[in-house]
Amino acid sequence: MLETNDRNTTEEESSKSGSMKKLAFALTALLLLAVAVRVYLVVKTRHDEQTVKVDEGPSHHLIQDDYIVPRKIYPSTMADVKALNGKRIWAFASGQMQYYPATSSHLDYAHQAGLLMGAEPLDLVNFIEQSAPKNLYSRVPAGDKQVILLFHRPSDAGKLFGTPIGYKENGQYTFYLDEAYFYDDPHALYKHWPANIWQAVDAHKPVLGMNELQAQLALGQVSKPGSGSPNNRTVEYDDNGHPVTITFEHGHATKID
Repeated sequence: MLETNDRNTTEEESSKSGSMKKLAFALTALLLLAVAVRVYLVVKTRHDEQTVKVDEGPSHHLIQDDYIVPRKIYPSTMADVKALNGKRIWAFASGQMQYYPATSSHLDYAHQAGLLMGAEPLDLVNFIEQSAPKNLYSRVPAGDKQVILLFHRPSDAGKLFGTPIGYKENGQYTFYLDEAYFYDDPHALYKHWPANIWQAVDAHKPVLGMNELQAQLALGQVSKPGSGSPNNRTVEYDDNGHPVTITFEHGHATKID
């Protein structure tokens, strides 16, 4: 009888031990699941917070103009620029580059002939160096000497003009050709522009429907860019001392004053 009782007691203890192990395993599984859920929630919350804080800036809808990259030549010597002799280039920095009467060896700084306007063609003749007057207003620094681009305008056949396009200082040259001129006809580069837009650009007149690039080529430098994002703001153009204000909405001029 004693042996039977001992056996029953052992079986009960073994059963209780198995139940405890199962309970411990279940509790461990639940704990691991809770930890996994907690980690997931923390990671998700941090990801959501980061997503909310990301500032992508103003949206900009790309248009065909944005895919056109005008060619550059990166000149650094007189030989580099003289390689352009006999070729045609077109003004890009509209209304910003003064030009003057010239001879083959001298620029007449005392008598400004005008400002080069956007998309205006220039037939290159040569490049010379000349000391600029101390009181000269020019976007190109005087340096020790300025580099002068000599050219003919198709509209002024036979007349020779010049405009500063760089300077020499301490034996080193700095040129602004890449920033101020097209080496390829902009009428071909932007051939997708409507005919009426090109007529207005070539006449240097603003018209409704223009975008900011077209208006800048037509009128020249911006004197007041206005608030807002590009193509959705009001912009004032100097227009050679006759300011023109244009309001752009969704990339097109909607009001001209």
